[in-house]
Amino acid sequence: MSGATVRPASPEDCEALLNLIRELARFEKLEHEVFADATILRESLFGERPRAFALMAYDGGALAGFCIYFYNFSTFVGRSGLYIEDIYVREAHRGRGIGKRLFAELLAIAARERCGRVEWWVLDWNRDAIGFYEKMGAKPMADWTVYRLTEDKFTAPARKTA
Repeated sequence: MSGATVRPASPEDCEALLNLIRELARFEKLEHEVFADATILRESLFGERPRAFALMAYDGGALAGFCIYFYNFSTFVGRSGLYIEDIYVREAHRGRGIGKRLFAELLAIAARERCGRVEWWVLDWNRDAIGFYEKMGAKPMADWTVYRLTEDKFTAPARKTA
């Protein structure tokens, strides 16, 4: 892990970040769902009202991975939480402490911001990631199902439920 470094992303990183996002999407077999471009990332991460934050990870001098996170809120805890949207380490750099270094930085941010929890999703088939998370002490959330509405449903007429 000695060669692993992590730093906050800058606007100049948007093209490299987009390439890493596309790599992640290919790995997850979700490339067809990538609609982001460098302009969208620049506005979302560095615009007047940033909605998320990114970290860039390096192995020696080589770009090795990234993380995108944002803050949510827990009504039960009464404080913000840190939500990891994506964390990705390039295959050639896995097993070298890059993921640990990214998590260490995320946990330091969460502690500094007084977050009550850190959460993320993982694909059921990604056994390597699940093993990594469980070694850190993370526990899966039983009894919860993820729901999603896509943008095309935002403007759909409300349906009455009787």
